[in-house]
Amino acid sequence: MMAVPRAAMVEREITAIPPLTPAERSIVDCHSLLNLYNVVRGELTGLGILLADNENLFAAALDACDRRVARVGAAGTALADAVRDQEFESIVHLEIEARLDQFPARRADAAVLASISNLDSFLWILHVRTLEYSARAAEPDRWVQVAATDLVADFQEWFRGLEQFSHGRLRFVYNLALKGPNDTYVDLRFEGRHGGLIRLPAVLKDVLRDLVANARKYTPSGGQLRAALHCGGDGVRLTVEDTGRGIPADEIETVVGFGRRGSNVGDIRTLGAGCGLTKAFLATRELGGRFWIASAVGQGTRVRLHLPPERGPGAADASLLG
Repeated sequence: MMAVPRAAMVEREITAIPPLTPAERSIVDCHSLLNLYNVVRGELTGLGILLADNENLFAAALDACDRRVARVGAAGTALADAVRDQEFESIVHLEIEARLDQFPARRADAAVLASISNLDSFLWILHVRTLEYSARAAEPDRWVQVAATDLVADFQEWFRGLEQFSHGRLRFVYNLALKGPNDTYVDLRFEGRHGGLIRLPAVLKDVLRDLVANARKYTPSGGQLRAALHCGGDGVRLTVEDTGRGIPADEIETVVGFGRRGSNVGDIRTLGAGCGLTKAFLATRELGGRFWIASAVGQGTRVRLHLPPERGPGAADASLLG
């Protein structure tokens, strides 16, 4: 069980945040893509150092990353970039091959092979996120049906990607009995009304990833985090909590604003734009739900939301699922 003392936490319902500019809203909507572009950039930089002690060795691919990051704030351009993910992947792979031809002796190097494998994984995840983003852009209020086991597997694969990107610094376990002193214990529990099948807004999968990413980012190795989702007759309930740094009590409401982070986490490196909570709140509000944050410095943070049941043509079928 989580060791977060509930009595020590201050919980606030968030009902409003400062309005966003169109550019900020585009960044919020593309937050997962922004993170992945930066992850690919970081791995390319590391691979350049491995091959030639040159962090700018993959200049063309790095430039492609930077151009995409710079255009995330323009909704139409961000979507156009996203759907050309295979073009981006081709730029990366072609330059890797060209540089390996320059340093043929390094082709069999274990660290180089591991880095290239990481890049392949990140590019595949980028492709999947692109498909999801394109579908949401075409139909923002769409609900989808997923198997709980598939959702768990997706998150476990995501955590494996984090382990790879960390090059051994991070390790996640899903059984508390296997947890070492520096491992992060992860508890994932996703349920529909009848167990195995879940029907939820498509954007909520992205929200869940962002909230779990926040919990992981601000929880030191050795901590614990939990993500729970239940879809039933009264709607969708989601909770993500951690044993991380926590949020100062007087910042709980303001930290949800675009680009805002707690004053106690300035030393933590981040690849996003500081809008994971912003995205979660906006999605909740736009779907007619409610949003709460509970936190205490040194104890951890709990984010929970409640969405009303699905309305419209899919709702009848949803009543048979969960």
